[in-house]
Amino acid sequence: MTGRSIASFRPALLASGGGLLVALSLPPWGFWPLALVGIAMFETALGEFPTRRQRLARGWLFGAAWLYLGMCWMWFLTIPGYLAAGAVFASLHALAALVSPTGPWRVIGRPAAHTLAEAIRLVVPFGGVPLATLPIGQAAGPFARIVSVGGVVLLTWVIFQIGFALAGPSPVVPALARKRGATAHGEWHGVIGASLAVLIWVISPLANNSVHATGVEMRVAAVQGGGEQGTHAVDTSAQVVLDRHLEATETIEPGTVDVVLWPENVVDVDDIRFTDSEALAEIAAEAKRLDVPFLVGITEDTLDDTGFLNAQVVVTPQGDVVSRYDKVRRVPFGEYMPLRGLLDAIGAPVDLVPRDAVAGDDPAVLVLPDGTKVSVVISWEIFFGDRVDEGVDAGGEFIVNPTNGSSYTWTVLQSQQVASSRLRAIEQDRWVVQAAPTGFSAFVSPDGDVYQRTSVSEQEVIVRAVELRSGRTWYGRFGGLPWALLAVATLVASQWFSRRGRESESVAPTP
Repeated sequence: MTGRSIASFRPALLASGGGLLVALSLPPWGFWPLALVGIAMFETALGEFPTRRQRLARGWLFGAAWLYLGMCWMWFLTIPGYLAAGAVFASLHALAALVSPTGPWRVIGRPAAHTLAEAIRLVVPFGGVPLATLPIGQAAGPFARIVSVGGVVLLTWVIFQIGFALAGPSPVVPALARKRGATAHGEWHGVIGASLAVLIWVISPLANNSVHATGVEMRVAAVQGGGEQGTHAVDTSAQVVLDRHLEATETIEPGTVDVVLWPENVVDVDDIRFTDSEALAEIAAEAKRLDVPFLVGITEDTLDDTGFLNAQVVVTPQGDVVSRYDKVRRVPFGEYMPLRGLLDAIGAPVDLVPRDAVAGDDPAVLVLPDGTKVSVVISWEIFFGDRVDEGVDAGGEFIVNPTNGSSYTWTVLQSQQVASSRLRAIEQDRWVVQAAPTGFSAFVSPDGDVYQRTSVSEQEVIVRAVELRSGRTWYGRFGGLPWALLAVATLVASQWFSRRGRESESVAPTP
């Protein structure tokens, strides 16, 4: 192979390598600076004036390398779904590369376009599939606090903007700026983009000035019953799961906790309501022994037996169920089958999800017997900032995330879920308590620090006093939509100025 033919593959290798580094910035492997380096490599692969075909191909390679590795856990859930999801989401970044301007304005337009590609994943398809997103890899880094200003949309833009500016026409970092010929020189566009990103980071601590401690602490026990990973409900005895959590709960001494949190759907009742089940009596006995309320994850059939409900309920020491939240954001192809009729008609294995979960419509909040309000998001919902925001807006003073990751092999998804809990904690300036039957369970502080994270498969009870808080962050007040609209405006403006610049050059007199 000649040197020229090897060189022709260099941009594709750079784009793929850049995407791979972004993936490696994600948990469980990652180190947050790798995302910046990966985006800079992607910018280098694109260059200043790529053709349309080059933009599409290199954008797709960047997205595919990032998302196929970042979502590798999905292989064990559904191979066709994994292959399709990676290809579709990579295509969003191919489209973003295509619609971005070339020339000097690319260092403004490309970050905006790729931010919008990620923002689309927050809402479509099927209500959003925010897996392996760029902010998840930043949860342990210094830029994470930006989510309290504008959520994951703003954090995504900041990381893209800095990454593109590192390799693009920015004299802010001359030691890292790449010279790619006579036209590749420092431009003020890069200075403005990088400076604005840094400015947002600098002022981000002001975003939680309206959040205040109530002066009350609540001692929460998160119960992890333990068991093997990679198991499914149809292969596991519901009674065994219940018994493991009762056994773990029995280790708690009276007077040491104020509330007990059990994970998602550790109680599964058939043909009857939870309120009529023997499981309620067993849980109520433990609640009476400890004299505290229990937050319990339950699964029960609908009244017409055509679907099922996934809920978190509050059980009092008297055995009453006084508050309930039914999961709203269901897992596509996991808890319900989208397009079931169409897929069945073409022979797809829709029996993998024989019945659909029925979505709830109540606010994402539970009320304890003493009046304390708890923002609750069940499992998958922790990936969506708006679900947590709804519960906090309804008065939630801390956040709970009962989850069930026992179906998944490895710990890729589980570790990314902990990172998502960190982002939600910072967004709302609230404590987050995550409880899972087989791992990971943990406490996350309002600053995003993780405490007492359990190991996978172990039986463990973790206890910590969490501070109750009131008030809203900037993100809580305004959400991420204004920043998505600003990204649209930035992309449009950068395209317009880029075209104006090319037109001016084409009519300029020749000296």
